[in-house]
Amino acid sequence: MNIYYLLPCRISYDPTRYPKYIPEAYCLCKGCLTGIYGEENFHFRSTPVYMPTVILRRTSACAGGRYVYTEDYVTIPVGCTCVPEQEKEADSVNSSIDKQEMKLLVNQNDKPASE
Repeated sequence: MNIYYLLPCRISYDPTRYPKYIPEAYCLCKGCLTGIYGEENFHFRSTPVYMPTVILRRTSACAGGRYVYTEDYVTIPVGCTCVPEQEKEADSVNSSIDKQEMKLLVNQNDKPASE
């Protein structure tokens, strides 16, 4: 059995865009609702899901008494999903110390061999 939830949304308004009104979803919880009773679990976090969308953006030009529009691509939040929270460990490959060491190694490899 699939359970679907109606997500809350805000209406984005831009008079220079077509469509002028675009609904944008947002996440209600910091964590994710899990388990039989839908308890909020902070081992996961709610994060928006985005969808690329084409809109028309009005330019300052007119042609034949009508506005001129250009195609523009925007990302719109359309829902939420759960992602696991990352463990914060000192030995992690993603730690800032490891990133700084990698930058040093890359910079050393970029130097000309004559030095």
